[in-house]
Amino acid sequence: MAEESQAARGRFDRWFEAEVIQPMTDFQDGKQEWRRLVSEFLGTFFLVLVAAGGGMMGEAFPDTIDRGAAVVAPGLMVLAIILFMGKVSGAHLNPAVTLAFSLRGDFPWRRVPGYIIVQLAGAALAAWFLTLVIGVSSSFGSNYPADGYSDWSAFTMETVLTFGLVSVILGTASGAQNIGIIGAIGVGSYIALAGLWGSPISGASMNPARTFGPDLVAGDFTGYWVYIAGPILGAVIAVGAAFVLRGYGGGRAGSDAAQGVLHTEVQNPDKA
Repeated sequence: MAEESQAARGRFDRWFEAEVIQPMTDFQDGKQEWRRLVSEFLGTFFLVLVAAGGGMMGEAFPDTIDRGAAVVAPGLMVLAIILFMGKVSGAHLNPAVTLAFSLRGDFPWRRVPGYIIVQLAGAALAAWFLTLVIGVSSSFGSNYPADGYSDWSAFTMETVLTFGLVSVILGTASGAQNIGIIGAIGVGSYIALAGLWGSPISGASMNPARTFGPDLVAGDFTGYWVYIAGPILGAVIAVGAAFVLRGYGGGRAGSDAAQGVLHTEVQNPDKA
């Protein structure tokens, strides 16, 4: 009995080391990095296609798209993107989310520049495509502080909204809620709800890449600092709140959600 108990303990220790202590093993495989970058590029492209497209379509066809539809559509798109590519790259789609996962200890810092570059590129391509097809300025699909409100008011709104968004993302990237329908519904629903009530003041961007693409193509970066500083500060606050609620990150569940799980070899403790 003692030998069996010791053997069982050894199997558990090997499983624990593989699944908990070393959660980033799969992500160290450089052969998979290009897939993750392509995934982030495509995901951000489709997000901005819908997010910026709502405003631009509304300008081209004033009687067909109202504000409610324009702000709910990005939430539905994010839900779909998480489901179809969440396990490839983690479906960050947002530099603030990438930074939050890294601060949380779930995502390697050396991968951050590549993710942010392809997110910005995907957003810019989407804005250019919309301008080409719809024939209106991409500024109609961007985010700017509302008339009568200061940049600081919009900054505060973006900070609070992003704090909520990243809190939902980090929360649904934990334990049993890791990757899949729960996270997709939670994040998509939050984006839609935040847009419904928060968009009149700041546009409810919550994403530096989402605003960067239309601004770059339109050549108008008015108030853009709001959409960098607000989301980043909100993400940092959310990471602090996650520590208070759940302690340190870096566990298997959070890392799988942040990085994707391509070619992960799951070890069964009974067969190790």
